[in-house]
Amino acid sequence: MTDSHHIPKDAKFETRAIHAGQSPDPTNGAVMTPVYLTSTYAQEAPAVPRHGYEYSRTTNPTRTALEANLASLEDGAWGLCYASGLASTNALMDRMNPGDHVVAGNDLYGGTYRIFTKVFERYGIEFSFVDTTDPANIKAAMQPNTRYVYVETPSNPLLSLTDIAAAAEIAHAGEAQLVVDNTFATPYLQRPLEHGADIVLHSLSKYLGGHSDLIGGALIGRDEKTREELAFYQNAVGGCLAPLDAFLVLRGTKTLGVRMDRHCSNAQAVAEALSEHELVDRVIYPGLPDHPQLTIAQRQMSQPGGMVSFELKGGVEGANAFASATKIFTLAESLGGVESLVEVPPSMTHASIPAEVRRAAGLADGLVRLSVGIENVDDLLVDVAQALEQAARAAGVRA
Repeated sequence: MTDSHHIPKDAKFETRAIHAGQSPDPTNGAVMTPVYLTSTYAQEAPAVPRHGYEYSRTTNPTRTALEANLASLEDGAWGLCYASGLASTNALMDRMNPGDHVVAGNDLYGGTYRIFTKVFERYGIEFSFVDTTDPANIKAAMQPNTRYVYVETPSNPLLSLTDIAAAAEIAHAGEAQLVVDNTFATPYLQRPLEHGADIVLHSLSKYLGGHSDLIGGALIGRDEKTREELAFYQNAVGGCLAPLDAFLVLRGTKTLGVRMDRHCSNAQAVAEALSEHELVDRVIYPGLPDHPQLTIAQRQMSQPGGMVSFELKGGVEGANAFASATKIFTLAESLGGVESLVEVPPSMTHASIPAEVRRAAGLADGLVRLSVGIENVDDLLVDVAQALEQAARAAGVRA
C-alpha cells in the first residue's frame, strides 16, 4: 500500500499530499488506503512475517501509509505517528537519561510545559525556558548535557518566531538536536528540516487532520539512527496512532494546501480588521508589518498562517466577553479545523502554566486566540465586529 514510485520525483506539494505513501490496493484496486482494523497478522513461519507486519502496536499498514505521506510533505526520510501530539513529545523524552538537559522556548503550549515540568523533571531531566526569538538566549542556555533545543515557531499562543537556521547552528555546535513543533505552520507553509532542524513535531489533531475529529501526533526526520531509537520506544511504550485516526489524517492531508490558503487569507483579513479597531490594544499576526519577527516570517514561511492573537483594552473582562459573544467563532480549545474557534489561553489551553510564568513570557491575562477557519471571510468579519461591540459594553470600555 505504501509504494508511491508512480509519483514523479519532482511532484509539487499538493500532488504529494494526495498520493505520497499510497497506491491503489493490490488485491482489489481500492483508491483510498484501507483502514486495517487488525491487531495481528498471519506469518509464513515463526518470526517470519508474510508482508513485513506482525503486530499493530509495532506497525500497521494504514499508519505506515500516513508516516510515508508526512515524511514526503516535510521533505524528511521517515515519519512516526503517535496517539497524540503530547505522545510525540513524550516519545522524544523517552530517549533522555537523568541529568540530560533541554533548552526550550518560554512561550510553549501549556501541555508541553506541563509534561516537561510535571512529568520529566521528576525523572531528573533539566529544562531551561528562554526567549528563543533571540538566538543569543539559546546559546547562553546551552550546557554540556543539552540534548535538545525545543522550539515552537510560530509559538502558541503568542505567535513568536524562531530563526530555525540560527537555532540549528547553535544546537549542532553543542552536539544537541533541534526539535521544531511545526503544528501552527504545517509543512505547506514551513519545512524546518530544510532549515537545519533535526526533528519536526506535529499535533495531527490540528491542521493536518483539519476537521476536529481525531487526536494524533507525529515526528518526522532524516537521520536513520534517530528513527531507530524513536521506533524502538514507539513499540516499547505503545503510544501509537490507531488505524482509523491514521486514515482520517490521510484524508486531511489531501486538502491541506487548499485549506491553508483559505486559512491564511481569512486570518490576514481578520488581523487587519482587529488592528484597526480602537478597542484592540495589540494584534499578533506574522502577516502584519508590526510583527517583531516579520523578516524571519518572510524568510522561512511562505504565508503567515491561520492563527491570530490579540489583547483588548478591557483586559480579561473584555477577553471573556468577546469569546462568549461570537456566533461563528466557537468558544473551544484546539485549533486548525475548518471551523473558526476562539479561546482565552490563560484560562483554557495554557491554564497549566503558573500565572507568573505566563506573564513573564508576555502572555497577558486578557489575551484572545483565534483559529481562523475557512468560512466566508465577510461572515467572520461581521462576527468579530459584533463581538467587539459586546466586549466593549461588558468591560465598560468605550469603542
